[in-house]
Amino acid sequence: MQQLLFLVLVSIALPTDDPKLVKVKISDQISVMLPADFVPMGDLDFQERYPSVRKPIGAYTNPDHEVDFSANISATSWPDGNLEMAQKFFKSGVMNMFDRVEIISEGVHEVNGKKLVYLEFESRVKGDRSSLGNEDAVVRYSYLQYWVQPSRTVVFSFNCPVRLKPEWQETAAKIMKSIRLK
Repeated sequence: MQQLLFLVLVSIALPTDDPKLVKVKISDQISVMLPADFVPMGDLDFQERYPSVRKPIGAYTNPDHEVDFSANISATSWPDGNLEMAQKFFKSGVMNMFDRVEIISEGVHEVNGKKLVYLEFESRVKGDRSSLGNEDAVVRYSYLQYWVQPSRTVVFSFNCPVRLKPEWQETAAKIMKSIRLK
């Protein structure tokens, strides 16, 4: 009995693997809690990994450059504020972007007083057997949130390799729920 009590006390006293989150101001309107070891992603780093015509409002990565968070403005706007329609549109875009998508959760929820569309999923893009260095499929875990405004949509994206999902999924949810919007 004493051994069991000792094990319980030791497991409670040991630090958890959850990363410490710190407040990061992305813009005058947006702040978020990110892991303390995340650093801003350079323009070249972002462009190589996430080709986009728009520079992100903010992009951050972990020291290994495997786990990323970004905020970007989408070209899509929803003047009528129909979040349910926007959710279907965003989901369709995600489904068409990858070879395979497994939705974990989706919907519209409130984050710090603002309604956001969210999609949490695993995706797969087939590799190219004829292209050296790109033979293997790319399988990733992603959590996206969309802040739909009449004149713009801000997209928040967390993603990592699916092999890291078990250690990052809970933190991804904490990050997304920490977003503050003005």
